[in-house]
Amino acid sequence: MTAKHVLYSGRVQGVGFRYSTKRIASGFDVTGWVKNLPDGRVEMLAQALEAEELDAFIEDIQQSSLGSHIKQREVNAIAAESNLRGFSILRD
Repeated sequence: MTAKHVLYSGRVQGVGFRYSTKRIASGFDVTGWVKNLPDGRVEMLAQALEAEELDAFIEDIQQSSLGSHIKQREVNAIAAESNLRGFSILRD
């Protein structure tokens, strides 16, 4: 299991970013969550059994229509969480 913590900045709130991310996640074998942060960024935690699957998911977000709203993306590998099920939107 591999996991990554991602912070997106740019015009990423108020443009359907979280909902689009959840829709993209449905095409991948990933679990995790996405949420807005008070400072205008979007935070995501995503994990998958295979590193390639996780990387493809993160790249798909960047290549989607969301990519034009992303000014910066900070990706960090983290320890996987065994209690995650599905991919959800966390409320601010």
